[in-house]
Amino acid sequence: METKKLIKRICAITGGTILGLILVLVLAVFCIWHNEISTVSTFKKIKDRNDAHSDGSVYVMKVSGGYYFDKFLKQGGVSNDSELLSFITSNITKGLIKMKIKETNIGCSAFTAVTPDGKRLMGRNYDFSKTNTAVVITKKSKNRHASISTVDLQYLGMKVDQDVETLMQKITCLAAPYAPLDGINDAGVSCGIFMSYQGGPKTIATNQDTDKPDITSTTMLRAILDYADNVDEAVEIAQKYDLHDSANTSFHYMVADATGRSAILEWINENDANDNDGSKRQLVVHYNDKDNYIGEQEAASDFQWVTNFIIAPGYYDESPADDKKGYDRYEKIYEDLVETNGTVADEAAAMKILDDVSRRDWPFRGDSNSITVHSAVFNLTDKTMLWVPNEHYDDPSAIYKFSLK
Repeated sequence: METKKLIKRICAITGGTILGLILVLVLAVFCIWHNEISTVSTFKKIKDRNDAHSDGSVYVMKVSGGYYFDKFLKQGGVSNDSELLSFITSNITKGLIKMKIKETNIGCSAFTAVTPDGKRLMGRNYDFSKTNTAVVITKKSKNRHASISTVDLQYLGMKVDQDVETLMQKITCLAAPYAPLDGINDAGVSCGIFMSYQGGPKTIATNQDTDKPDITSTTMLRAILDYADNVDEAVEIAQKYDLHDSANTSFHYMVADATGRSAILEWINENDANDNDGSKRQLVVHYNDKDNYIGEQEAASDFQWVTNFIIAPGYYDESPADDKKGYDRYEKIYEDLVETNGTVADEAAAMKILDDVSRRDWPFRGDSNSITVHSAVFNLTDKTMLWVPNEHYDDPSAIYKFSLK
C-alpha cells in the first residue's frame, strides 16, 4: 500500500510539473507573439475564388501592435528585398518561418476627383493577373496613423491557384503590412504604387546610392500611410530615403490628401533611352497645382491622373504614344474627368471611371496584365474606402466599404 501511495504521489508531482511547464511555455509564447497571435486570429475570407472568372480569394486581416515598423525605420531601413525578408523573418516570425517576395510586372491606373459637396476622392485600379488579395487594417498608436491597405498575397509567396488555409500560410501573411500596393490613413492621406517600366526594353529598378537611409517600394508606401498627415509630409518622407524598387522593377507613386492637394512622385534620370542606371535617378515631384509644364491637359486640370508611363515632359524624347505603357488608359481617364472638370457625383461614379479602364474588356493593353484585381475609391474627407475585387462592379455582394472612423 505504501508503495502504491508513493507511486501515485510521484505521478501527481510529475504531472503537476509537466502541466506547470506547459503553462509556462504557453505564457512565454503568448508574451512573445501575442500581437501576432491576435493578428492571425482575425485572418478571414470574405470572398470565394472563382476560377472561371480568374478570381482569387479575398481576405481581411486586422493587425495588432506595431509590426516592428518603427524598428525597421530606426535601423535605417533596407536596400533590397532580401534584407527586407531577413528583417521580417527575424522580427515577426523570430526566425522560424522563411518568407519570399515575388518578382512581377503590374499595370494600374489612378486619379483624383471631388464630389459636388467638396469631398475629396482618389480612385485606383490594380491590374495584374489572377491572385489572392488581402485588405489589411492597422491600428492607430501615439505616433502612427491607422490605415487600410490592399496587399497582393502572391508577393508573399501565396500560390494563386489555392486558398490561404493553413496556419503556416496565415503566419506568412503577417508580413502583409510591409507590402501594401495602395491605401488610406486616418489623416485622409492616400497613396498608390504604379509600375513605370523605366529603362528602355528591359525595366531597370531604381536603386539610389547616397548617404541617406534605405527603403524599398512597398515600405515607402507603408511609411507614408503610417506617418504622413498630408501630401507635403508624404513628399518629405520620400525625400528622406534612398529608394530601392522592389521585385526588380520600377515604380512611381500618386499621393493625395483631404485638402485636394495631390502629387505624382517619380525617380528619373535624363530620358527613357538613357535611364538605365537606377543609382543615378533622382526624385521629381509633380504637384496638381504646379504642373503647367507637363502639358495643356494637365495645366488646365486641378485633378491628377496616372497610369504606367513617366509623365515628366521630354522623358520619352518624342516616342510614339503607344510606347508609353497605359497611355490609352491615361487618355480615357482624362476624357471621363474633363467633362465635369474633375467632379464626380459620389464614390460610385468614381468607381464607374475605374470600370471604364478595367482590364478584362480593355481593347488595347500594351502590357501583359489582363485583369483588374481590385478597384478602390478612397474618400479622403470621410476616411473610407469603397472596394471591389475582380471587376464585379455590378454585384452588390462584391462591393465592400471600409471606414477608419
